[in-house]
Amino acid sequence: METDETGTNVNRRRFVSAAAMTSGVILAGRSGQANATNTLQASKTKLPPMHGEKKPEVAMLLYPGVTLLDLIGPQSVLASNCNVHVVWKNTDLLETDSGIVMKATSTLDACPKDLDVLFVPGGEFSIMRDDEVLRFLADRGTRARYVTSVCGGSIVLGAAGLLQGYEATSHWSARDKLPLFGAIPVESRVVRDRNRISGGGVTAGIDFGLVLLAELLGEDVAKMTQLMLEYDPAPPFDAGTPAKAGPEIMGKMQKTLGSMSDVLTPMCAAAAKDMGKYMPLVN
Repeated sequence: METDETGTNVNRRRFVSAAAMTSGVILAGRSGQANATNTLQASKTKLPPMHGEKKPEVAMLLYPGVTLLDLIGPQSVLASNCNVHVVWKNTDLLETDSGIVMKATSTLDACPKDLDVLFVPGGEFSIMRDDEVLRFLADRGTRARYVTSVCGGSIVLGAAGLLQGYEATSHWSARDKLPLFGAIPVESRVVRDRNRISGGGVTAGIDFGLVLLAELLGEDVAKMTQLMLEYDPAPPFDAGTPAKAGPEIMGKMQKTLGSMSDVLTPMCAAAAKDMGKYMPLVN
């Protein structure tokens, strides 16, 4: 597992874990990792596209310690109607923050140069200090029609210099770090500012995906996808934001998070100083 420059583990597994099944990526339980192979058994139940247009090209970043639902939520929304490239440095098996094992469908080098959508999920925050990843994001982000994220993925986009002067959101525990990267934090489930679209924490990825799909292919395709996914949320508890959770639950949550914020703040400050390596700084 990757660590930050002080050797501190920045894995968010302590407070968020989720898993989902979808098409287009390979998933396996941790217990099956040793027996997993690179053989892809094709699904016979993939949905046909719900439109007659050319499929948009979408690149979704994968990396060790990624928050699985950040990626799988939007991927499930987009998969049948877009050409989705799940990208990483290689196509080896890697472990997500919840222990599910998966692999990319494309390397960073093989990813299409011109994208309709560049997408970054949240997870292991040390990814914001990965020079190769940030150079990839800066390169593709300058040409992509839409530059997007869910959860802490906006922090990674920020580190690549791609959110300077843009409104954006993130997981509630990291949203206050956005100004370090010249971004304007907004407390909202989905935020759009010109061609930047960002989603809030984890489960906001489905909302984000539907907003993006409507932008790409129209509301009817998005609504049909929502119906197919039976996305009609009715949570058993009204505790999904700090304000709704209340002080008692927030206090317990902050104890669970421990020193994560103490580690994240200097890491973001260091990443912000290096933004100019990837994109011109905006005054």
